[in-house]
Amino acid sequence: MTTTVNRYLSGNFAPVAEEVTAYDLPVTGRIPTHLNGRYLRNGPNPLGIEDAAAHIWTLGAGMVHGVRIRDGRAEWYRNRWVRSGIVADHLGEPRRGTPVDEQLDISPNVQVVGFAGSTFALIEGGIRPYELTYELETVGPCDLGATPEGYSANAHSLFDPRTRELHSLAFRYGSDNVQHIVMDDSGTVRRTTTIEVPGNPYMHDFALTDHYVLLFDSPVVFSPAHLSTGVPFTWDDRRGARVGVLPREGGEVRWFALTPSLVGHTLNAYERPHGDLSGPGTAGCDIVIDVIRHPEGFDIRDVGSSRPTLDRWTLDLTAGTVREECLDDRAQEFPRLNSRYTGRPYRYGYAAAVELYAPPAGPDDDRPDEGFSSALLKHDLSRGTTEAHEFGRDEAVGEGVFVAAESPAAEDDGYVMAYVFNPERSASDLVILSAQDFGGEPIARIHLPVRVPLGLHGSWAPEDER
Repeated sequence: MTTTVNRYLSGNFAPVAEEVTAYDLPVTGRIPTHLNGRYLRNGPNPLGIEDAAAHIWTLGAGMVHGVRIRDGRAEWYRNRWVRSGIVADHLGEPRRGTPVDEQLDISPNVQVVGFAGSTFALIEGGIRPYELTYELETVGPCDLGATPEGYSANAHSLFDPRTRELHSLAFRYGSDNVQHIVMDDSGTVRRTTTIEVPGNPYMHDFALTDHYVLLFDSPVVFSPAHLSTGVPFTWDDRRGARVGVLPREGGEVRWFALTPSLVGHTLNAYERPHGDLSGPGTAGCDIVIDVIRHPEGFDIRDVGSSRPTLDRWTLDLTAGTVREECLDDRAQEFPRLNSRYTGRPYRYGYAAAVELYAPPAGPDDDRPDEGFSSALLKHDLSRGTTEAHEFGRDEAVGEGVFVAAESPAAEDDGYVMAYVFNPERSASDLVILSAQDFGGEPIARIHLPVRVPLGLHGSWAPEDER
């Protein structure tokens, strides 16, 4: 008899069963003393699984893992479920707050950010964010980015450091519209633009430049026939892919056709003026878009089956053309950059070549080392080169987040932080790498008391932005 193991419930994907609080964490190396804030990460951590074989990883309840850093010390580690009504019921606790729609009261499991003096767990599809306390306890569902049409801040909201605005491109299940939502730095919605996108495509991420919002339409569309699977999307071979260019202040969208694919995530985008024309913000410029591209036929119910690559699309607004090219064909996801360069010309990007896209079958898997993937990548987009910080065969690294140095002298003057499983301790470390010595030994390893499962997205929440 053959037993099928759900890979998203085993190994480094396996959920943890307890919430833990630990203080004064041990450290190997030295934490930069100017770092003052919290490293946070969200991801699925299911409760009460009834059918392991049918479990879909992305549907697990959100669990946020956080480390508080100050004065060269790791003051605490905490992991907490985001307590939607169902999660609170399962834990035998009172419900927190009142959801707008009980059917859409889902524990956000995609991203966690510090913004406007609060902490928010984020998801998408019209599901409301949840507010958390500084110590990651659940306050309840909240109205961050909420609009009268039922949209709210989505998982990949983008903060523009120059305008101090938070931008969201929000979709709703079953709707042919998406909404560009702009909030000020207090979280107040200042303007919205509703865009018709027939077919209800899955628009997980977007991009900003100085003057434009970039929308990614794809063949992955909402499918009522797949509602029972919990992931109501499917690939539609009859549908193409395209990128839309929307003025940031609103207006008509200009669409450019693309090779069929799905944008997993955006690294960055920026405007590049033509030398003989009037410059950025006009028809006389290119828009350069760097994305993680999932190939044709992508199965959203089995993200681990895909081989996504780092691609560049260059839109010529004068000629109305698109040039598509692959920048790095190594399977990778979770791209990040120095966020001070969001929407502007930049040189460096970071990504994870992670177990999610080459999962081992278990400790007895006899594939060679190159059959596994556990590395962080640094892309030099000016030179066209890539450095890798490789972790061991039995380690597992998640998304890396760039944190700038105290007085940065260059774009890559700073650190990349990520949770990494340490097989010698059967627990995880928060690893701090020097971005300028990317392949070198970590500056510091903060030793956590427990394993942090592979998850989704996170952020550095500096204390001076509370």
